[in-house]
Amino acid sequence: GITGSTGKTSTKELIAGVLAEKYRVLKTEGNFNNEIGVPLTLLRIRRETEAAVVEMGISDFGEMHRLSKMVRPNICVITNIGQSHLKDLKSRDGILKAKSEIFDFLAEDGEICLNCEDDKLITLEEVKGHRPHFFGLGGNPAQEVIAEDIQSQGLWGSDVLMRMPGCEEGFRVHIPLPGRHMVLNAAAAVCTAQRLGLPPQQITAGLSKLSPVSGRGDLLRLPWCTVIDDCYNANPASMEAALELLSLADTEKTAILGDMFNLGENSTEYHEQVGRYAAQAGIDRILCVGEESGHMFRGACSHGQEKGQVWHFPTLEALLEALQKEPDAYVPQGCTVLVKASHGMEFTRVTEALKAMPPDCSYM
Repeated sequence: GITGSTGKTSTKELIAGVLAEKYRVLKTEGNFNNEIGVPLTLLRIRRETEAAVVEMGISDFGEMHRLSKMVRPNICVITNIGQSHLKDLKSRDGILKAKSEIFDFLAEDGEICLNCEDDKLITLEEVKGHRPHFFGLGGNPAQEVIAEDIQSQGLWGSDVLMRMPGCEEGFRVHIPLPGRHMVLNAAAAVCTAQRLGLPPQQITAGLSKLSPVSGRGDLLRLPWCTVIDDCYNANPASMEAALELLSLADTEKTAILGDMFNLGENSTEYHEQVGRYAAQAGIDRILCVGEESGHMFRGACSHGQEKGQVWHFPTLEALLEALQKEPDAYVPQGCTVLVKASHGMEFTRVTEALKAMPPDCSYM
């Protein structure tokens, strides 16, 4: 069972890909991670299934308890405790409490894999008599799986030295998805695989075969530009991770960012925070879309973004009209574009508009 504020789907894909090197694996498809999707996933288990990798998502207290009762996980993985669904869960401590319901039906001989880099998860020193197995980037003696000597290949991934119990000297892996957050997700997969007896050779092979999930950091090479399609969902932590990823591009950089939903009473502050982060990340053009993103716009402007290089569009329609009329102003030829917002913003329409751009947008 896999949960967390961000990275659930990518971690699910990484774990399933690695385990497939040894087992017959069933995994959650698409976004079937709620109280409808999880039972549909479980009903696909067949006699020949040797491992089921189940993504579990929630938005309120009690939901994870019910999901855990269905899944009865043998291994629980939590990626992080971020700032999603704060409208109902109120705080990161509330999110930790709600996510921790995944342990309610953990098997007696079950195991737990947690992100050591997360300040909330590292406090879980023991859960129902189980000592968690921690993964991270080094520097904490509690870690069993360590990802270090990270060599970025830009938008094309990272080469990493992984260390785990039984292989303390380490082994190098290529992670074909870029960003520090993907290195941590891969470390979660290594931690899980190690619990299930996979050797370094199988882990390395499984990680190298991963491809992005549509809408979750998918890299699209288009005639006019390169698009980082991360429009499936958004919260402050995932926004900052995506902007960090965009900053790796060796081209001009455009960020098209939309409203983040369900952030509760601190929504204004979180949107301003993302705007400031975007300005500090060296992004050439920042396009903020939606009512709440007006605060993102102000955050970017307050931190020295050059005049004329940050815009606010009150609606998605206004953005799409601007892209059609003056594409060069916002998406110069050869640039890299990040497209990210909460799912309800319908930013798949932005990705489709970019795909529709002809090779010479100047004559649209």
